[in-house]
Amino acid sequence: MKTYLSDASESTARRKFLTGMAATTGAVAMGHTPFALAQQTALASSNKGMVTSPHTLATEAGLKVLREGGNAIEATIAMGAVIAVTYPHFCGIGGDAVWIVADREGRKTTLMGIGQAAEKPPAYAGSIPLRGAGSTVTSACTVDTWNRAQEFSKKHWGGKRSFASLLGDAIGYAEGGFPTTASQVYWHNARKDEVANWHGFTKVFMPNGKIPLVGETFKQPELARSLKLIANNGPRDFYEGELAAQIAKGLQAAGSPLTQSDLKKTVAKEAAPLTLDYRGLTLLAPPSPTQGVTTLEIMGMLREFDLKNVQEGSADHYHLCVEAVKQAFLDRPGIADPDFVTQAVNVWLSKEHLARKAAAIDKNRALPWPHVFKTGDTVYIGATDSEGRSVSILQSIFFDWGSGVVVGDTGIIWQNRGAGFSVDPKSPNVIQPGKRPFYTLTPGMALKDNKPHILYGTQGADGQPQTLSVVLTRLIDYKLDPLQALSRPRFLLGKTFSDSRDSLKLERNAGADVFAELARRGHEMSPIDSNSPLGGQAGAIVIDAAGGITGAHDPRSDGAAMGV
Repeated sequence: MKTYLSDASESTARRKFLTGMAATTGAVAMGHTPFALAQQTALASSNKGMVTSPHTLATEAGLKVLREGGNAIEATIAMGAVIAVTYPHFCGIGGDAVWIVADREGRKTTLMGIGQAAEKPPAYAGSIPLRGAGSTVTSACTVDTWNRAQEFSKKHWGGKRSFASLLGDAIGYAEGGFPTTASQVYWHNARKDEVANWHGFTKVFMPNGKIPLVGETFKQPELARSLKLIANNGPRDFYEGELAAQIAKGLQAAGSPLTQSDLKKTVAKEAAPLTLDYRGLTLLAPPSPTQGVTTLEIMGMLREFDLKNVQEGSADHYHLCVEAVKQAFLDRPGIADPDFVTQAVNVWLSKEHLARKAAAIDKNRALPWPHVFKTGDTVYIGATDSEGRSVSILQSIFFDWGSGVVVGDTGIIWQNRGAGFSVDPKSPNVIQPGKRPFYTLTPGMALKDNKPHILYGTQGADGQPQTLSVVLTRLIDYKLDPLQALSRPRFLLGKTFSDSRDSLKLERNAGADVFAELARRGHEMSPIDSNSPLGGQAGAIVIDAAGGITGAHDPRSDGAAMGV
């Protein structure tokens, strides 16, 4: 593998070339840096396979699988298990996952690991709570996506790795500990005034009653025992076995409406991905109830503009992306579980609709932003192997720290995805027994000549399609490498936990001239730090026609891309 180190805030002319660097050495150089201080990351290159994740230990686990002859799905399961341990504030086995899987043989599918609402959801008075037992109204499907993905791996890709072998590193880090990341500490401090009221939280996540320090060894012995049950008894133990009984008991004790029957009914669904042609590529996105269609709508509108004549990183570039986001978000309230609600996805993605939407964009004036902000956090994982078999996945517990509820003595923090439901009976997303909520997870993949070409995705809830608009235009229209595309300034529209204004939040290193011009066009501007956590944590892998692979993970994260 060749590794390039680059200052994320400076010109790529300063890139230094290092040879003979082992993957573990790269991990030391790249990992565990505070958000605003994450000035160095790496552009990895290979022709034998690559993995990327927001935590170097997870990336190393996937890399090891590839080196031992495993395929991209097997590497992804190993990474997904480790990241569920080492990034507990963003994801875990008490959450969900959405996968896109494709290969050079033309196979392409999604695994929709979205937990369904309880058989007997509470009768909510007003809105669904954002935290606590009232928000634990949907089951968790991440573990069953690992199960279904492994079945796909064995059937189509000749996968031979046992489930237990793929969880070994995750169990080791849960049992023996790992260095606490800056990201975990940041989000713990952000919620320090709330956590005392979260069921079982402080016992697990505040050893000795204190928030761990960055770099301090953090252990999760109860989670290790849960992962061992999954490894020894198989993934369905989470839903039907010994672990399921422990989970159901813990949920009941916390006051959750979920039962063991709800767990048993939880299965990941395979579905065809949504597609959009963009500059000769086929973009893939997961179908409803995710906002995958929103990402494709944004790109479909941007397709109508000649971005070759628009300078990358200019006010024009940001304005077009922002206004395309706004137009797409006007359709987004119609997204819901397709098993319950018919929706106009084909209309939204039609050439006529996208052309009308693009024509509605005023190049000189901002459209008001009237939408309710939804927070949310997740992790992006990507993998491709020597045969071009590729995976793009997001794992999530919805908000940072999910519901805040730790389930019994399992060490599992449960998601609060049920808070994404509505209680309005007229809403397509109204809560109903067995229904899946509107979903922000939108991993993506671009095919070239029906073969995987770009793997991409990001953390960030409402910000996911927004971040992808600039990342994808930089990768496709402006031909930037993954490190360049991920390092440059990004924006976020709408409210955040720290800023209640419906403003356009843009990283300061976009430049004073850009801020002034966007303000002139009517955008309410709010500068945020360069490499801000509000910019999301994205990852990207690009596979060229000759089989060469380049990749990177976000300088805003604690992770890296690594090649075989």
